[in-house]
Amino acid sequence: MSRSNFIRGTMLLTGASFLSKFLGMIYMIPFTNLVGEEGMTLYGYAYTPYTILLSVSTVGVPLAVSKFVSKYNTLNDYYTSMRMFRLGTIMMIITGIVSFIIMYLGADFIAKMMWDPRTEGEITEEDLVSSLQMVSFALLLIPSMSIMRGFFQGNESMGPTAVSQVVEQIIRIAFLLIAVFFIMTVYNDISTAISFAAFAAFVGGIASWIVLAIYWMKRKNHLNRKVVEQKHKVEIPKKDLLSELFTYAGPFVLVGIATPLYQLIDQYTFQHAMAEIGLEDISNIAYSSFNVQGHKLVIIPVTIATGLSLALIPEITKAFQKNQLELVKQQVNQTIQIIMFFVLPAVLGLIILANEIYTGLFGGDQIEITGKLFAWYAPLALTFAFFTITAAILQGIEKQQFTLISLSAGILIKLLLNSIMIQTFQAKGAIITTMIATTIAVAMNLWKIRMTLSLSYKRFIKLSTLMIIFTIIMSVVLLLVKWLFGFFITYEDGRIEAFIIAIIGVVIGGGIYMYLGYTSTLFERIVGRRVKILDRIFNR
Repeated sequence: MSRSNFIRGTMLLTGASFLSKFLGMIYMIPFTNLVGEEGMTLYGYAYTPYTILLSVSTVGVPLAVSKFVSKYNTLNDYYTSMRMFRLGTIMMIITGIVSFIIMYLGADFIAKMMWDPRTEGEITEEDLVSSLQMVSFALLLIPSMSIMRGFFQGNESMGPTAVSQVVEQIIRIAFLLIAVFFIMTVYNDISTAISFAAFAAFVGGIASWIVLAIYWMKRKNHLNRKVVEQKHKVEIPKKDLLSELFTYAGPFVLVGIATPLYQLIDQYTFQHAMAEIGLEDISNIAYSSFNVQGHKLVIIPVTIATGLSLALIPEITKAFQKNQLELVKQQVNQTIQIIMFFVLPAVLGLIILANEIYTGLFGGDQIEITGKLFAWYAPLALTFAFFTITAAILQGIEKQQFTLISLSAGILIKLLLNSIMIQTFQAKGAIITTMIATTIAVAMNLWKIRMTLSLSYKRFIKLSTLMIIFTIIMSVVLLLVKWLFGFFITYEDGRIEAFIIAIIGVVIGGGIYMYLGYTSTLFERIVGRRVKILDRIFNR
């Protein structure tokens, strides 16, 4: 893939991921209004185990197939690539069925482990069981769908993944909102509404499968022709193919469930720890504010990392296989610089405008609890993004096993400290623990990349210093804007007023930061070329 194609593929996936996550955030507004904080907590409790079991059921195979196909296509061995795709598809169908059976039949056990009987509110343990069973149906479809996305990406075709991802999200959200609105309007039954909201993952999966099937029908002749034209075909034993695949796959599955694992630990410990210090009455509201609604907002900047990761893996793999280490170093530096450039100001903006954003989107009934926790949670966007991208880099340079070590270190810290920190610092203790754990995991990954590639971070540190200065300037302006607005309206006046302040703050803050980054040529140095759209905007 040429450099321009790499950038184009990266931007396509990043754009699709951003749109998907943005839609995932927007629908939370009417969804929260329909079912309330209690309903959102139930939804989050059902969705996190599903996400983890989905990653386990795929055992990292879809992204591993992307890397595998990229490697063998580089060696002009399209026959082996196609064999692995077919073998992997059969595996994913089987593991999808098995994981569905485990989750559906094990819903009672999972719910009992999570739910504290002392927790107050409208929802019950039986409601959680029902939601877990409904979301489990998606496991029948998603694993086999994901491997097709991985196959297309390995063939340097990002379109099918991008389009199917967006279509899946649109159909899922449409079904969810229609079903929840009807149930809450007619029956006013939160449990049933959340069960159908969870089932929406299955409906979205069907839509994505249809899109990918259309792409496959259009491109299968071209892909098969490469196999037919291949002169020398080596019949690698299936045992050896699977062995190589799972060597790649192990780290992928853990990277895929890194964030849900931190959330799962919260689910198993948060209610119990809050009850121990007499705060069981607010545990559902507190949990929902940062691990459900708050997470949906914070994860949007992380989509930049996700999009880059998906496009980066085949590209770094190819350069590394060809021993083009200088190109690998250049790509690594460029990637972490882009992450820092976009995510750092987003984090500061979310912190400063936390009350305004949360009130404007989800209401301010409990803003003294929800707004503060959202502000505490915002910095995790940076550590989540850096873990995603550094893990992808390690996989591309054949150091994927180290990802197991860094993630295990982070998870162990979270397990050991979470309950103690919650009982010491109340709800924000869970956030502080995740911050400590993910920071350590990221630091370990950066160290391993540096040692493996003899990579210098001097340029990254130099440019990051400039980014920090620009972010501070942006933050000062945002605080000034909030202070001036305080003479007329505040977030306490209502959702519309809060939303107006938030939108104006985001536009002014983002505009100032981009202007500083552009006029200083910082953005140009990071992406490696002029950006025509910004040239037109700033009349340069």
